[in-house]
Amino acid sequence: MLKSNIGWSTNPNNYESGKDSAKQAVKDLMETKVAFLYTSADNQVEEILNGAKSELGTAPIIGCTSSGGIIVPDGFISSENGFSGILALGDPDLTVGVAASEKDECARKTGRKVAKEAMEKAGRWDRPAYFYMVASPGEEEDYLKGIEDVIGRVPFFGGSAADNTVSGEWKIFTNDTIFTDGVAVAFFYTFKSMANEYTGAYHETVNSGVITKVEGKRTLMEIDGVPAITKYCEWTGKKEKDLMGGNLLSETITKPLGVKDRLGDLIAIRHPMNGNKDLSMNIGNHLAVNTAIIQMEATVDELIEATGKAMKQVNKALDGEPAAYLLVHCGGRKLAIGDRINEVTEQIKKQAGDVPFMTIFTFGEYGSKEHGANTCGGLMLSFTAFSK
Repeated sequence: MLKSNIGWSTNPNNYESGKDSAKQAVKDLMETKVAFLYTSADNQVEEILNGAKSELGTAPIIGCTSSGGIIVPDGFISSENGFSGILALGDPDLTVGVAASEKDECARKTGRKVAKEAMEKAGRWDRPAYFYMVASPGEEEDYLKGIEDVIGRVPFFGGSAADNTVSGEWKIFTNDTIFTDGVAVAFFYTFKSMANEYTGAYHETVNSGVITKVEGKRTLMEIDGVPAITKYCEWTGKKEKDLMGGNLLSETITKPLGVKDRLGDLIAIRHPMNGNKDLSMNIGNHLAVNTAIIQMEATVDELIEATGKAMKQVNKALDGEPAAYLLVHCGGRKLAIGDRINEVTEQIKKQAGDVPFMTIFTFGEYGSKEHGANTCGGLMLSFTAFSK
């Protein structure tokens, strides 16, 4: 039977914070098979990690920095001293292989490398039942391609490392490595089920167009031959001057863009991040010319309510009783929710009951829909349940 525990701390001593979190998380676990560790970019990550390892021993650790806090059964955890939090899983029938690497020659080659290493760490050469990924913002799709070059299409979940100010101070870490630019994975070998609810929970509007020009992979130049910001202003009534620079990120949280998957079952949200002088937009994920892009919409009330609905859906999809939840929530959504974050906590707690859960805030979210491809998006929820 899979068992789990949560530990957390806001101890100002970073080593003790990591140690405190780990001590709580391993309580009553016969053998910890993996520990998901999250902390703040303001913390001394190496000290947090060392403190956690003092209690976890050789148990595999994987995690990243979370934007502004975490949510656990005790509530929203954040402080001027930062925070640390651990979700530990123990199960005699579970094998987990964890691997990580800074970006090598290219993201895709690095993805292949960590996939092979994770299999080796698990002592297996077959594909896992599912896997967790955490990457630096920017090339998530390419890391994923590299991993899938090795193991094929296997369900995954996770999110991108985040900081508090979108300044690139995020960190990714495992037992023996800490870095800013790269990828880490945890391959799960088990016959027990995992369920993932991956959604933006935004509504489609009548505003849509065709992407007619992209620069690189993530700069949206034109929609229907019109500069991207000009077209967005036509759709939303916003003014171009209000969408310049970093203002675009906050101005578009409740009115982002989206692209449909090939089946139409999933709309992957594309978060405009930065408005440029040439009226182009830097977008948080990859784009493709000659595909449709839709203006999406949701109120703050709906963003909050979506967390409870996502919990209901993941419970419905899980084959068996839940033993733990890892809930990946976009940091941008949290920015819009602001001081109402405790309402998110209540939504989650109501659906989780007594089952341990960890909620983290990321700058990119990953998941899939049934019969669909693994997908990376922004402003989304990736809620995962593990069965007993």
